[in-house]
Amino acid sequence: MTKDIRSFKGEYRWLSNFHEVEVELDGVTYPTTEHAYQAAKTLNLDERQKILQCKTPGQAKRAGMKVTLRPDWEEIKIGVMLDLTRQKFQVMYLEGYLLETEDAQLVEGNSWGDVFWGVDEATGEGQNNLGKILMLVREEAKERAAARQEFDDGGTT
Repeated sequence: MTKDIRSFKGEYRWLSNFHEVEVELDGVTYPTTEHAYQAAKTLNLDERQKILQCKTPGQAKRAGMKVTLRPDWEEIKIGVMLDLTRQKFQVMYLEGYLLETEDAQLVEGNSWGDVFWGVDEATGEGQNNLGKILMLVREEAKERAAARQEFDDGGTT
């Protein structure tokens, strides 16, 4: 059994939405999942462009706090994050890293009090929705890897 991962820092930084990997949103390529997620919050193309031009994911996150929030955001934000996370882990080396976590609990422990996407390290409270999405994407990656292995082995039906 693999040890649980309690934060997405250091050797597990690649689990963070701040990790550099291109993802697409509405035909536009963003440099990180964070950039794309923040851009998805608004339907205003000028605001999306400003987020795209942010040099760092931290800047993109701050810019996303100031956008004109789309009216359906609360209903779609988990689906948006799931789609972007799936894209991120289509990159083979990242999929490999994710598979190496085996059955570890993935928890986005944080010090900034995000109890929706993660777990507040000070209180231990939080829904850990990003961790749940990562674990779902990992299960999907396991299924893809098993299908590839079966194909490589000549496929038995």
